[in-house]
Amino acid sequence: MAGADGAKTSELAVRAATAFLMVVVSGLALWLGGIWWLVFVLLIGAGVWFEWSTLSILMYPPGGKRTAWRAGGAIYCGIAAGMLLTLRDLPYGFFWVLLVVGAVIGTDIGAYFLGRIIGGPKIAPAISPSKTWAGLAGGICGASLIIAWLVSLLDNPGFLAFVADSQSAPHDTYEMQLHPFASGSSMVLTGAVVAVIAQTGDFFESWMKRRAGVKDSGMLLPGHGGLFDRVDGLLSVLAVLGTIFLVLRLTGAM
Repeated sequence: MAGADGAKTSELAVRAATAFLMVVVSGLALWLGGIWWLVFVLLIGAGVWFEWSTLSILMYPPGGKRTAWRAGGAIYCGIAAGMLLTLRDLPYGFFWVLLVVGAVIGTDIGAYFLGRIIGGPKIAPAISPSKTWAGLAGGICGASLIIAWLVSLLDNPGFLAFVADSQSAPHDTYEMQLHPFASGSSMVLTGAVVAVIAQTGDFFESWMKRRAGVKDSGMLLPGHGGLFDRVDGLLSVLAVLGTIFLVLRLTGAM
């Protein structure tokens, strides 16, 4: 029993250390922006596609279907990476990336805790046995709370100065850009949309891993599995956001 407890403690320590390192590296790259953020995003995008491609190889024999899945993964990861770069280039881009990533993290935390506490009916037990409807509700609450907290920080001049850079728009323009998040109902609605899309991305990756017959998408991150395992929800949110952005640009709506 003591040995099992020691193993769990050791595994938790490894997970915590890896998570801390991921936060430090990604946060520093985000803050520095420019070439640092570009290189970081491209490396992560390439790593996720490599794991996607590996799963595709395990899922299908050589042929058109495998090739299509690998190509589809390149497009999927490419749109998500492009959206991260686009968000960072916006006025106060640091904040916009933080808002999207924070909402997804809030989804994961809320889903985990409320799912563990309440349990109840599973959403799709054949794909992901641990995901419950209560967890989804917790994910919506978690995403909404993170969005509300980050938006509330905009009332702090010190925070605005912290996220500002040389490409930032004037403060009044910034406030106009944040208008859609100004009300509580908008924050909850945005949190719900983010949570549903993020959970869908999680299910999608779980389905790929089950079909491929593996537990994790890779072994790059000690205690966490692969890159795809860590960013599956964020990937889907960014891909949807990026697709909307592309459609708006192509139709001349923005």
